[in-house]
Amino acid sequence: MACFKCVGGQSPYDSGKGKSRAGQMKYGYSLVKGHASHPMEDFHVAKFVKVGEHELGMFAIYDGHMGDSVPAYLQKHLFGNILKEEQFWTDPMRSILNAYEKTDQAILSNSSNLGRGGSTAVTAIVINGRRLWVANVGDSRAVLSRGGKAIPMTVDHEPNTERGSIENKGGFVSNMPGDVPRVNGQLAVSRAFGDKSLKTHLRSDPDIQEADIGTDVDVLILASDGVWKVMTNEEAVDIARKIRDPQKASKQLVDEALKRESKDDISCVVVRFH
Repeated sequence: MACFKCVGGQSPYDSGKGKSRAGQMKYGYSLVKGHASHPMEDFHVAKFVKVGEHELGMFAIYDGHMGDSVPAYLQKHLFGNILKEEQFWTDPMRSILNAYEKTDQAILSNSSNLGRGGSTAVTAIVINGRRLWVANVGDSRAVLSRGGKAIPMTVDHEPNTERGSIENKGGFVSNMPGDVPRVNGQLAVSRAFGDKSLKTHLRSDPDIQEADIGTDVDVLILASDGVWKVMTNEEAVDIARKIRDPQKASKQLVDEALKRESKDDISCVVVRFH
């Protein structure tokens, strides 16, 4: 589980890979810093862990804003908080909902003003290689390849699409400054961890989807909006499916985003099931 902060913050590129104990599932990840002057704000998780008789694949992208402290916190704590929920094995959806809420509360109540900044989150848990649970807050996205078709596992949380919720909480959506809709003219997503100054107008509860991993499912892609601003779900799946090595697939997706002149931090995790 590497990130730019962990390796000193100097490298413009980070990449790695791993596989399950049985060797059937493999993952690869690639991250590259964008053109902004601030430090890298994208963080990731990609690992397999043994819990009793179960093997869990845990994958995530956290895209921070106004600093890297919130995505770094999520990288360290969110999955652990999910697994701490007593009903995880019987009710994964409720456990994920509870853990997201408790983690956001911990960020907001942190004495060091951790919650001044914020972060999106897209998390995926694969249970025993057979069942997938995906949750997201914000506009980092997960896409599944089933039978070669791109299946969205998340919905982007954008201010225009959730304008009613924002306005009901006393906030507003404005395209000024610039041409991107923003909550109170500041934040370009309608759900996020942290963002203490906007929290009364923001949601942090995730949308959650589940899926069976059958023989027709070959690839899962998680990526920050540095990919999705310049690439469709179908384009990403087409690229990832053609490359057997998921690390090379993730690097190809990042390289393609750069080729298309994505200026943001770019992060991508590719999971190959077969």
